[in-house]
Amino acid sequence: MTAEEPPGIRLERVDVEETLELRHRVLRPHQPVEDLIFPHDREPDTAHLVARLADGTVVATATVLREESPWGEPGWRLRGMATDERARNAGTGSRLLAAAIEHARAQGGSLIWCNARVRAIPFYQRAGLQTRGEPWEEPLIGQHIVMWRRL
Repeated sequence: MTAEEPPGIRLERVDVEETLELRHRVLRPHQPVEDLIFPHDREPDTAHLVARLADGTVVATATVLREESPWGEPGWRLRGMATDERARNAGTGSRLLAAAIEHARAQGGSLIWCNARVRAIPFYQRAGLQTRGEPWEEPLIGQHIVMWRRL
């Protein structure tokens, strides 16, 4: 059973700085915030997406950027996908993922991929992504696996 999405949530494209607090708190609390700028974050075709509550609070974020897949195919990489506890299991992350996929598709992308936390595999599978290869341990973060999908 899923919770109902909080009322008034809106999706927006923003500058990378608006994603950092949530990236830090949810994904990488062991790193300084200033270290959470990823390669390609400032490229013009990179999209930083957030879900905001009516009061402006960012409750979910995702970044999609042009980056070759680990197997050498041109593609779009999903990074920094994070959802605050208040917005989990309510469809907010799915809406953000769909918006990221649409951005990549609109830019001519034919592949989207990510290094997913193993515990998030079911979330990405619901959006049509599939695993590739074997899981590995990211120090201080946990087990990850590559996931991908054709657009």
